[in-house]
Amino acid sequence: MSKVKVAILGSGNIGTDLMIKLSRSQILELTAVIGIDPQSDGLRRARELGYAGVDTGIDGFLADPELEADIVFDATSAKAHLYNSKVLKEAGIKVIDMTPAAVGPYVCAAVNIDEHLEKDNINLITCGGQATIPMVHAVNRVSPVEYAEIVATISSKSAGLGTRANIDEFTETTSRAIEVVGGAKKGKAIIILNPAEPPIIMRDTVYTLVEEGTMDEEGIRKSIADMTEVVQSYVPGYQLRTEPIFDGNKITIFIQVEGAGDYLPKYSGNLDIMTATGVKVAEEFAKNLLKTEAV
Repeated sequence: MSKVKVAILGSGNIGTDLMIKLSRSQILELTAVIGIDPQSDGLRRARELGYAGVDTGIDGFLADPELEADIVFDATSAKAHLYNSKVLKEAGIKVIDMTPAAVGPYVCAAVNIDEHLEKDNINLITCGGQATIPMVHAVNRVSPVEYAEIVATISSKSAGLGTRANIDEFTETTSRAIEVVGGAKKGKAIIILNPAEPPIIMRDTVYTLVEEGTMDEEGIRKSIADMTEVVQSYVPGYQLRTEPIFDGNKITIFIQVEGAGDYLPKYSGNLDIMTATGVKVAEEFAKNLLKTEAV
């Protein structure tokens, strides 16, 4: 099978975990990992695995005619993405934005990837968004959601400098995406960094209030179960902690996400769901690109 070339911008925890997951793809060929720290563990591992390790940032990658990519994952920061998105667009390279910068349209792999396969830049929202928005959408497609609130609890140990620097963007981007992608009329997102030792795995709570008189418990239970299977198809550690709780027009859903343990500890489900989703979205992009070329 022909493969589509991809590169990773960002050699930190997310970029390195993504590198390992991409090595298993049957349709994506990783060519380079791009960073700015020549001593980073991610670049060292990339070179050992035979990939180009670029330590001069996106400008260094674009200036080297021997390096190619049809798709670049941006695993840097929301602030850095504003520049990266501009130069990558000028170079004609598709971008999967894994920061909360929200330059391109919000994409939740389980909900709306098919609507954005022709876009040159898409935004993966946040880890909390990828975990909870499928549940908001699952409820909304049965009974209209008036209000949705999500509380994402992650281990403090799994929140690196990039995550902490993007906390404000996390709440703003996730809240907006709950409405735009999840379908809620009003959305709110809260994140908690839990310092417990040993570290806890990612746990999310989703509260939804549906329109009065529209509650369909049986339909919502089935919709949630179906959506859980969809997310599990690319994030195996994703699961419901209990059955949904119904109280009047309120539904409460409890989720947990355990990581695959590729580069990061299994408690880092918040990072794993982003890298697993990145691979899933890139593979859908790749299938669309190869189909277009074959016509």
